[in-house]
Amino acid sequence: MPYVEGRVVHDADSHVVETPDWLVPYADPEVRARMKPLFLKTVKPGEETFIDELRRRHADPAERPAAEAEIMLRKNWSALGSFVKEDRPRALDLLGFRTQLVFNTFLNNYLCDVEHERDPEFAYGLARAHNRAMVDFCRVDRRLIATGYVPLADFARARAMAEEALAMGCRALLVPSRCPSGHSPSHTGLFPVWATAEEAGVPILFHVGGGGPLLDMHYFDNGLPLVTDFHGGAENFRSVDYMAIPVPPMQTLATLIIDGVLDRFPALKFGVIEQGAVWLPGWMRQLDSALEAFKKTEERLRRLSMKPSEFVQRQVRATPYPTEPVGWIIAEAGEEVCLFSSDWPHVEGGRNPVKRFEDSLQGTSERAKQRFYCDNFVDLMGAGLPG
Repeated sequence: MPYVEGRVVHDADSHVVETPDWLVPYADPEVRARMKPLFLKTVKPGEETFIDELRRRHADPAERPAAEAEIMLRKNWSALGSFVKEDRPRALDLLGFRTQLVFNTFLNNYLCDVEHERDPEFAYGLARAHNRAMVDFCRVDRRLIATGYVPLADFARARAMAEEALAMGCRALLVPSRCPSGHSPSHTGLFPVWATAEEAGVPILFHVGGGGPLLDMHYFDNGLPLVTDFHGGAENFRSVDYMAIPVPPMQTLATLIIDGVLDRFPALKFGVIEQGAVWLPGWMRQLDSALEAFKKTEERLRRLSMKPSEFVQRQVRATPYPTEPVGWIIAEAGEEVCLFSSDWPHVEGGRNPVKRFEDSLQGTSERAKQRFYCDNFVDLMGAGLPG
């Protein structure tokens, strides 16, 4: 019996859980020679030392019944199909999702940091290795949707990388929400990237980890005992970190809207993945307030064909966390915006995200639920959705 039954559910956030050398076979030789070992920091300390043992257990037929029975309980490398790609189709059968959008786990920070080191050959070479790896992982099952990373640091290379990622089989383009060095994400030099995605009918995605450093580390120098995160580590995901997560996509998307990018590319969809959505209603009102406050002195605002919040409803989709009041977000932001996600097989997704979302959606119309679980994802993915 699959985890999800009774309705079509698309999962807007799932992951491959990389091993330390996962990217190496996909990198060109000159890139491979310069790559740092993959830093597996977002797990319980010491967990990464059991990867080889877990690989053996996944290959043992005697272990399979327990792994299948605990499909929502086992996390990270312990989960069936989390890093052994041949096991992912069976995992997806047990989960019951119609499709899964698949992201890396550990690479976004590395990709983002390299992009800001002003070494475009290496930055785009590393992105190419990532994209090859994601396509190879996802090709085992047509229900898996590979995301391809596109650094925005160099205009010509960004356009070429977008075209290359789509040609190799990526069906969504992942970009950093951190501002590129030297220019705005709304710069006209990046218009070919947005045009490439719009013409292909695939979305532009932001994901947690792509915003660069979120906080000054002195916020944690408070004279009190060190607070560990829920993995048992001390550096990844705590309440104060949580408050900063949506800030980069809020600023980047606001800039894209105000500078007219969404107006210029009206069929282009943007997804904000694993960065929550409780911020959306207030941010949308703030955007409209910015229009009212500055339209007399800013021609770019007067040229917009509709209110900023209306661009959000038309073109931006976001995944709430299961701890957020999703019914309230939908009521305030509109039925078009929110997407279901499981974050599987990460600990953050929890053991029963559907129940948590259902509890939050009490009193929400069936039409809004249909959009949350299915229709908004179909709208986001466009031609990127498997046929």
